[in-house]
Amino acid sequence: MRQVWITKIGPPETLAVREAPDPSPGPKEVRIRVEASGINFADVMARQGLYPDAPKIPCVVGYEVAGTIDAVGSGVTGSRVGEAVLALTRFGGYSDTVVVPEALAVARPPGLAAQAAAAIPVNYLTAYQMLFGMAGIKRGDRILIHQAAGGVGLAAIDLCRIAGAETYGTASASKHEFVRSRGLDHPIDYQIKNYETEVRGLTGGRGVHVILDPIGGNSWTKGLRLLAPTGRLVCFGLSALSAGRERSILTTLRTLATIPWLQVNPLSLMSTNKGVLGVNLGHMWDQLEMLAGWLDQILTWYGEGKVRPHVDRAFSFADAPAAHAYIQDRKNVGKVVLVP
Repeated sequence: MRQVWITKIGPPETLAVREAPDPSPGPKEVRIRVEASGINFADVMARQGLYPDAPKIPCVVGYEVAGTIDAVGSGVTGSRVGEAVLALTRFGGYSDTVVVPEALAVARPPGLAAQAAAAIPVNYLTAYQMLFGMAGIKRGDRILIHQAAGGVGLAAIDLCRIAGAETYGTASASKHEFVRSRGLDHPIDYQIKNYETEVRGLTGGRGVHVILDPIGGNSWTKGLRLLAPTGRLVCFGLSALSAGRERSILTTLRTLATIPWLQVNPLSLMSTNKGVLGVNLGHMWDQLEMLAGWLDQILTWYGEGKVRPHVDRAFSFADAPAAHAYIQDRKNVGKVVLVP
């Protein structure tokens, strides 16, 4: 099989294609011939040595794939061979062949192409966990979505529309037309405007009920100020650490210094009637029943036309460095995938 390896900590060029023996499925496992692998910002941070959950480098990352089952282990019905699936992989997804527990390989709905399928698991499960599993959004809630044009951002827009929530989203001006077409109510150009001021103006000073923030640092400080009473700040990343193609100790220290450590202690939160929630889908692997239930609901909504995975670009394995650079330069609108 062919795989894309992080050969060492560094810029995108440290990614390289290598050959390895095909894996064999064990008991209760299936083997998938991969047609598309999803890329997530956590992969970029792993390459930079900024993602603590990543395997020891050199390694193969990647959380999600779509393809076709071509072999099964003992305890799995042989009828699954030939089944088109999407799957969570918990690393190793940058491969043209993967082995996963049977429960993590879910049948693709009719008409769902492989590349679009690879755009669903991480993005939509993360958005679902944040909005429904933890923040408990309801009709009429005001939701601020940071990086609204990214994969998780577009997924959150879809789910907020289903819930009947009002959405505010930060995105560069060139992406506003697209995110409006996806249903975002209030796009905000964070590059030339103070989004905190803009949100206050758009909400008549009331603030928002929920903020989805993968940035961290000072962004979390602003978020706490923007929350209405009973509001929830959902933290699901720390992309502020990744300011360039390679990691910077100075950027790391500056980002850590701007985290609102004092404002998120229980006494401060109790005083302000606000909450801070943390989400890391990568730490949910032992909650297979819960994940399966969420994914089933997401795919049901897909069948109803309410969930619309969007793939911006597909890169070959050989072009994986360009794919990482494309994401780091904030060029993508939606998902970026690798194809073997």
